[in-house]
Amino acid sequence: MIGTREAAPDRDHCDDAELIRRSRSEPERFARLVDRHAPRIHRYIAQRLGPDTADDLMAETFLVAFRRRNAYDVTRSQALPWLYGIATNLMARHRAAEVKKYRLLERIGPGSSDEEMTEAIVDRVDAQGLSGPLAGALAALPARQRNVLLLVAWADLSYEEVAEALDIPIGTVRSRLSRARTRLRDALGGSDPSMAVEEDER
Repeated sequence: MIGTREAAPDRDHCDDAELIRRSRSEPERFARLVDRHAPRIHRYIAQRLGPDTADDLMAETFLVAFRRRNAYDVTRSQALPWLYGIATNLMARHRAAEVKKYRLLERIGPGSSDEEMTEAIVDRVDAQGLSGPLAGALAALPARQRNVLLLVAWADLSYEEVAEALDIPIGTVRSRLSRARTRLRDALGGSDPSMAVEEDER
C-alpha cells in the first residue's frame, strides 16, 4: 500500500516546486513527489475518514495534483499545503461519512475508539475521557471550521500553510480556528480542546 510504505531514498534533492516543474516535461519525475508526501496525506485522510477510504482518496489526490501540475505556482517551494488542500476538497464528498464516524466514536466513548483515528487528538486533549464527547463536538462543527482545525491539529500546518491549502486569507484561518476552539470548549464543558494549537503563530 503506497500510503504506508517507507519512502524510498530521495534521489531528487531539489525542492517540490522544482520537481513539479521538471515533471511537466518529464512526467515520471512526479512519482518522487508521491514518494515524499504520500504517507502524510494518507495518514491525514485515514484520521478523518478511516483507512478503508484513505487508499483510494490518497491516490485520487495525487492524480488530481498530477493533472494540475502545470498550474502549480513554482514560487512555492513546498507542495504539501497544496496537496492537503486537494485532499481536503476531495473529502467534501465524504463529509457525511466523516460526521457519522465521529458520532459513532461519541456513542462508543473512551477506550473503544479506533486507535488510528483518535490517537493524535487524544494525545492533545490531556484527558482520555474526552475522546467520546470530543468526537461529538467535532461532528457538530461546520465543515469549514473542522477543515481548518484538523489541518492545524492533524496535518501540523502553520496558519499560512492552511491559508494556502484552502485558498483563503490568513485572517479567515484565524477566525475559523478561533470559532472552532470556542465551540469545542463549550461542548466539552469548559475543558480546553486546543489540541496543542498555540494562539500565536508557530
